[in-house]
Amino acid sequence: MLTNDLLESARGLSANIVGLRRAIHAEPELGLYTPATLAKVREALADLPLTWREGTSCTGAIATLEGAKPGRRVLLRGDMDALPIDEPAGLAFASQIPGQMHACGHDTHTAMLAGAARLLCGMRGEFSGTVDFMFQPGEEGHHGARFMIDDGLLDPLPEAAFALHIMPNAPFGVLAGRTGPLMAAADQFTITVRGRGGHASMPHDCADPVPAAAAIVGAIQAMVTRRFNATSAVVVTVTQLTGGSAHNVIPDTASLGGTIRTLTQENRARVRVLIAEVAKQVARAYGVEADCRIDEGFPVTVCDARAARLGKTVATSIGGKGGWRDLADPIMGAEDFAYVLEKVPGAMFFLGVAGEGDDWRQCCGIHSPRMVVDEHALPTGTAMLAGCALEFLERGWD
Repeated sequence: MLTNDLLESARGLSANIVGLRRAIHAEPELGLYTPATLAKVREALADLPLTWREGTSCTGAIATLEGAKPGRRVLLRGDMDALPIDEPAGLAFASQIPGQMHACGHDTHTAMLAGAARLLCGMRGEFSGTVDFMFQPGEEGHHGARFMIDDGLLDPLPEAAFALHIMPNAPFGVLAGRTGPLMAAADQFTITVRGRGGHASMPHDCADPVPAAAAIVGAIQAMVTRRFNATSAVVVTVTQLTGGSAHNVIPDTASLGGTIRTLTQENRARVRVLIAEVAKQVARAYGVEADCRIDEGFPVTVCDARAARLGKTVATSIGGKGGWRDLADPIMGAEDFAYVLEKVPGAMFFLGVAGEGDDWRQCCGIHSPRMVVDEHALPTGTAMLAGCALEFLERGWD
């Protein structure tokens, strides 16, 4: 089954894949509730022999396909939500909703998954086992996968799970992956510095929280470089710094916030403790107080070695040796498919969608309003998803 025939079959579905992608792109939805997107998916697949289950805490849904005979169970996932970004004019199918845009490629993920569902439905007489197609909202920081798991939508648990993520600044049509940590855990921190405000011309009568907050920013960077081995992947970035309401008023409080990215549970726990300690001690040196709140985000996305090997086998059978690239290092972005991979062995892979023939190094990446997707690469993603399902159903982890 894993030959160029699979890619050619996927290419035969290009109109369906691209049409659904563009329809979703034009009407992006945010967060855990993406009813219009799910409706588009269900309409596009209405003629197929799929059994649907929907959740109660979000608009996540599982479409299930039964093969010719009982066998193994595999899950394929695509996410549906967009980002709160304004899309510049230009595309005929650009977002019609101000302040919302599919700038992370979830429109393509959903369309490729729907394409894989159609492709596999056409082959259902040729394989044994069950395929679950997971259409998930709320990936952009909203823990959509966790909500779907809590809703029981992954019961019974599949024996393997696979997902794709596009990369607009990666070579056209090339798939990539790795064994072990693929993407980082992502937590958020908020530090509030509490002092005593007053007139800016008389700081000696105040307890100024602003210089303390500024010092905490620098101290956090020193903490990372001096308390963690240089070979450890630990990133702490301050992205927000606020305080005050007028040029001549020292405020009572100042605050800063940002993100923590780690690849091990040990470092994840240690960073949380150290940030709070640094904030408290620096604030004390400035005669003020500080407290730190950590909001837990996604866990580390860890790819099973067997699943990564399976993906490489599928990718090279579809696109030849040049169709696959081993990633030497993890990416410090985060992904809530990690929740699925905590429960089920599997892997996520990246698909390059830079323009064919373009210098992909010069292309904008995800989360940019200027990112561009070469839609001719999407059938490769559909073939990859379908191929991973077929390979696992036929061979398991052999």
